[in-house]
Amino acid sequence: VQLQASGGGLVQAGGSLRLSCAASGRTFSRSVMGWFRQAPGKEREFVAAISWSGGSTYYADSVKGRFTISRDNAKNTVSLQMNSLKPEDTAVYYCAADGRPGRTYSGSYYSSATLYDYWGQGTLVTVSS
Repeated sequence: VQLQASGGGLVQAGGSLRLSCAASGRTFSRSVMGWFRQAPGKEREFVAAISWSGGSTYYADSVKGRFTISRDNAKNTVSLQMNSLKPEDTAVYYCAADGRPGRTYSGSYYSSATLYDYWGQGTLVTVSS
């Protein structure tokens, strides 16, 4: 099972990037998917999550209104559209997947790293001021 994140790069403040995460080895079409990030010298933090149906999304307060998570279950992918980027968004971004299909959780649990069983290798996003 592999989660491959891509789309990171260098962008100026105020710019946009779109991250993608492709899953292989099994289908995650009925699994919660999420994005986390880790800035240099900081702990990994939650960014966004999406229910397996795509009907519910969850965001960290720091990205709400600027980032949008979406999924394409037919393609086994999840994406993160990032707009109005700020220097403080600079981090390695990781996609993650829940290994238990069809589950739903209370809202706060979606932001917990313990929910996710599979993790991608990360893609670096650098936002210059």
